[in-house]
Amino acid sequence: MSDWLISLDGTSAGHDLALVLALLAAFLHALFGALQKGRHDPWLSRAAIDACYGAMAAPFAFFAVPWPEPHLWAILAGAMVIHIGYKFAQAMTYQRGAYAVVYPVVRGTGPFFAVIGAGIIFGEHFTPGQWLGVLVLLSGIFGLAIYNLRTITQGRDTMVPALLLAVLTGCFVALYTTYDAYGIRATANPFTFLAWFFFLDGLFMPIYVFPRWRRLPADEVGPLFRRGIIGGLTAFASFGSIMMATRLDKVGEAAVLRETSTVFAAAIAWLVLGERVGPRRLGLMALIAAGAVIVEMAG
Repeated sequence: MSDWLISLDGTSAGHDLALVLALLAAFLHALFGALQKGRHDPWLSRAAIDACYGAMAAPFAFFAVPWPEPHLWAILAGAMVIHIGYKFAQAMTYQRGAYAVVYPVVRGTGPFFAVIGAGIIFGEHFTPGQWLGVLVLLSGIFGLAIYNLRTITQGRDTMVPALLLAVLTGCFVALYTTYDAYGIRATANPFTFLAWFFFLDGLFMPIYVFPRWRRLPADEVGPLFRRGIIGGLTAFASFGSIMMATRLDKVGEAAVLRETSTVFAAAIAWLVLGERVGPRRLGLMALIAAGAVIVEMAG
């Protein structure tokens, strides 16, 4: 399968597949964020998810894919450092702010810097029409965050640090998007990078939050790890999809299209978390979708 995917690199079929993968990653990432923001402590939820996807990735890393080339170990080590920083920033953000407010800020900050990073690292350049699409998409995302901030009363006393942390988390999103895209292009088999990434990435958080796990009531362990298994499978599909999209096509375009996850997140907040969605939020979500379409059509 890896040979077939690599053969699509730079082709129109590869572009179309990258588009589908980026949109799939958007939906799954919104679902992943809702899983981490659910009833449990975000630190515990994140650690359970990491433990589950690390355990699931281990047999693939050790037995199913080629071993990493020597130069890839240093790249994987750098990815671990970046993702640990991202997880800390994300967990602190979710601890302090309402999901419907902080999630759009995270996802709005990420693509802008990811597009700039892709230009520096990969020599990608957006057309004026694509930059217009980025501005339309970002106006919808930040407009959604501002609207939610005005209407949500929960956690307003911690909202300022939550928003600052959300911007920091968005910067980490841009950093890992461009860095991991470099990593998955640096190996002959993209599944080698993905398998070893998930295995190594699943080690740190479970160890870090182990003292919290020990204080968890026994009747909470089962539900937490059921969430971890679902989250682990979601992470495989979400992160794997966006990484393959960056392997097959432009990193900047994939990063922007993934931020339609804000639309999916608002739908999840409405359908699952019971938050109200009115005409203004629907209009802002339409603006986000329109920006993504402009980026794709103007490319």
